[in-house]
Amino acid sequence: MLLKICGLTRQEDVNAASRLGADLCGFIFHPKSPRHIDPECAARLQSGSMRRVGIFVEQDAGEILRVMDKARLDFAQFHGRQSVKCALAVGPAKVIRVIWPDLYCHRALLHNELQKFAASCFMYLLDAGFSGGGSGRRLEWGDLAGLISPHPWILAGGLNARNVGKALSQCTPTGVDFNSGIEDAPGIKNSGAMSAAAEILLKNANKDNG
Repeated sequence: MLLKICGLTRQEDVNAASRLGADLCGFIFHPKSPRHIDPECAARLQSGSMRRVGIFVEQDAGEILRVMDKARLDFAQFHGRQSVKCALAVGPAKVIRVIWPDLYCHRALLHNELQKFAASCFMYLLDAGFSGGGSGRRLEWGDLAGLISPHPWILAGGLNARNVGKALSQCTPTGVDFNSGIEDAPGIKNSGAMSAAAEILLKNANKDNG
C-alpha cells in the first residue's frame, strides 16, 4: 500500500518520512495554505527515493510546469478545479486528480466524475470536504466500500494512527495520505505520530498480503 506524507516544509520531516518508507512526499504550492512552501525551498529539501508531489490549487498548466521543474517534482496533484485541458498539457502520467466524494449524493455521480477525468490523470486522491484540503475532516469511509475506479486511488482526510485502521477496514484504497492528522502545527510534523500511523498502515498491508 502506498504511503504519502503531505504538507512537508522541513528537512527533518522529509527525512522522517523517508525513514518510514513513504513512497510519496507532498509539497503545497498554494499561498493561502498554512503549509505553503515556495519552489526554491522545496527544491532544497532532499527526499531520497520518495517520489515528489506538488499540490496545486489555482495555477494554470504553464505555472505548474515551471514549478515542477524548479522544485524537482515527479507529479502534480490537482487540488483545485483545473480542467482536463490543463491536465493534458501537464501530462496525464504526471497528474494526481483530487476528487471530493462529499460533493456527490449518489455513488453513480462519483463514478461519473472519476470517469470524466480518467484519460487525463493516472491516479486519484479522494479527500474530505467540498474543496481544499488539510482541514482534518474525514470521509464516510463505508461509502467508498467496493468503489470501482478507472485508476488507483489514495484515501485522504484527517487520517492518523487512531483511525486509519478503521478506515482501511471499511474501504480499500491503493494508498493513504497523512497530513493534518500527524502534525503539531500546520507544516510541522510530529515524528511519533508519523511513525505510529505508518506502523498501522504496514500492519494492514501485511494482513492483506497474508
